[in-house]
Amino acid sequence: MADSHHQHRTGIALVVAAAVAWSTAPLFTHLLHYDSWTILFWRGLFGGGFIAAFLIVTQGRSGLRELTGMRANGWLVAGLSALAMVTFIPALQLTSVANVAIIIAAQPFAAAALAWIWFRETARLRTLLASLVALSGVVIIVSGAAGAADVRGIGLACLMMFAVAAMTVAMRKHRETSMVAAAAMSNFLGSLISIPFAHGIASVSPIDIALLAAFGLLQVGLGLTLFALGSRLLPSGQASLIATLETPLMPFWVWLAFQEVPAFRALAGGALVMGAVLADIIGDSTDRRAD
Repeated sequence: MADSHHQHRTGIALVVAAAVAWSTAPLFTHLLHYDSWTILFWRGLFGGGFIAAFLIVTQGRSGLRELTGMRANGWLVAGLSALAMVTFIPALQLTSVANVAIIIAAQPFAAAALAWIWFRETARLRTLLASLVALSGVVIIVSGAAGAADVRGIGLACLMMFAVAAMTVAMRKHRETSMVAAAAMSNFLGSLISIPFAHGIASVSPIDIALLAAFGLLQVGLGLTLFALGSRLLPSGQASLIATLETPLMPFWVWLAFQEVPAFRALAGGALVMGAVLADIIGDSTDRRAD
């Protein structure tokens, strides 16, 4: 029982750290002035390379075998992750950021539903209620965003959201399988898919190469690896709920680097998201101690 509690706490810490890493995306995109597909190519190349190198350095030949002999479960996760990566960019191009953010915030509900359908994992009512509060917070954050909705963009955002939800559930279902190799391969797949659409792959400056390397290491490589490790230890709905911390943390990095003061709605909505996640974590820990 104590070991189960420890694993649960470890899972929470890993997914929180993943959300922090993912939230740095606006910081890097503010610094890079290339088309989205060029950024995706280099980010995925560096992200996948760093994850693969980490796996080989820490596990030696065993890590190399995981990369070269990945099983079907790993390829399922890699494919879903790559699908989410390549649908995110065109979704932002075709519809408003507000629409995309709100759809992403529905991910905990999708993950909970898929987990129940797939292997009858039931989400706690408290987690679902906290997810609803977090969704309300995201709505407040993006309520002032302008932009006309586009059916194709909304469709791509929905596809991305379900891909991430399915990836989370697959990691939970196949937690006996190492998913770090899948995280590396998903980045390489994203880079491969982006090649026909990228316009500036060969024109990236040395300074921007360094930025793209940091982008790949921190935001993608570290974030996806931490999420792959942490989501296996948590119920799918709770892992997705904690990952919504990414949204309110995004303005923080932009404020820190560029002194762009967040609007009041961003602060209010962010407080709701963080409060919902914190309430679910505290309540869950209390229940586990009582058990």
